[in-house]
Amino acid sequence: MQNSCHEPVITAFTTAPTYVNTNRGESYYKALFEKCKTRLETLKSEETSNCESDIYEILEANDINRRDFLKWVSATTATLMLPSFFEPLVAQAAELMNRAPVIWIELQDCAGNSEALLRSSAPTVDDLLFDIISLEYHETLMAAAGHQAEKQLEDGMHTFKGKYILFVEGSIPTKEKGIYGTIGASGETFEEHLKRLSADAAAVVAVGTCATFGGVPAAAPNPTGAVGVMDIVKGKPVINIPACPANPANMVGVVLHYLLTGTVPELDHLLRPKFAFGYRIHDNCERRGHFDAGEFVEKWGDAGAKNNFCLYKMGCKGPMTFNNCSIIRYNEGTNWPIGVGRGCIGCSEPDFWDKYAYERPMANAHIKAPGGGVEKAIDEFGMGMVTAAAVGIGIHAAISAFAGKKSGEGDN
Repeated sequence: MQNSCHEPVITAFTTAPTYVNTNRGESYYKALFEKCKTRLETLKSEETSNCESDIYEILEANDINRRDFLKWVSATTATLMLPSFFEPLVAQAAELMNRAPVIWIELQDCAGNSEALLRSSAPTVDDLLFDIISLEYHETLMAAAGHQAEKQLEDGMHTFKGKYILFVEGSIPTKEKGIYGTIGASGETFEEHLKRLSADAAAVVAVGTCATFGGVPAAAPNPTGAVGVMDIVKGKPVINIPACPANPANMVGVVLHYLLTGTVPELDHLLRPKFAFGYRIHDNCERRGHFDAGEFVEKWGDAGAKNNFCLYKMGCKGPMTFNNCSIIRYNEGTNWPIGVGRGCIGCSEPDFWDKYAYERPMANAHIKAPGGGVEKAIDEFGMGMVTAAAVGIGIHAAISAFAGKKSGEGDN
């Protein structure tokens, strides 16, 4: 296993979670602060068995000093949409990550989200916090195999019944049950396995776009009938963390929120935490100024590409994609797809492979653009995406093409 923590005592997940409204006033946050403070004090007073992991020892071993940790605390507090006076509590919650029992299963997937946790030459605090979590079961990371692994899973489910967080990676095949995936000697289908494990979980976290919306396996013609966790699990809190792969910072943010409050974060209509998916890629893109100025890359390698112009005409789906990639970034926070010259493919949106994953604008929507200019149109469209039934409808390429015709240029 990833660590030696096997039997932490949990109190944070003993009651049914409720949803937190992050748009309250000062009195709300003061009351929440006291609630979180009491919860963490209770957790600290509990004894833990077989758990020797210490966050500061792990950070120091990876050349991350206390000052760097406190900078991370400040950034994470802001990311979770909490006032700055919550920073000491966020630090305490990080220190108590070993009180979070996690069972992680992989279904119809490529293990890309697990790989995202492992492929760090200089791991961030978010990556290292997964060394603190009491990871009870993970097929890819655990040493046990076969019957020993199955026993580890059953022991974890029994010991932490009603308290563990179930992380699910990969979609669930629903056609020809048992043909596209079964579990070990039990012969359970992936769907049966998920239902059994989620029944005793405190909450279920779907990690990656395959687990949230079906992802690549659900792309047309979807031969396995792949669906996301929320289509199968009912009666339990489900938190979706899409992207291909999901960012470890968002996974840790969900666990920290749970430790602090015993509740799930405020979610959007697709069950994504608003602290991570509450705004569009377009809103925080470093190339936004070029979009506003009408400066686009017209073809790969042109002068616009060399000057980091907007990638919309090259198929960037940032205007219709909700995620915090541009803020959190990948590869130890170094960069993200648009930063290296590759347009967003909307991987945190439903049906992204069929609707968004191609290198051209959505120019065939045949929808009349709203008045008020290109930027007004793109903002109105972005807000409409929140509730629109036809998520794949795009108007920005039509606007670009119209503007190009007026100026005597095409949109290619």
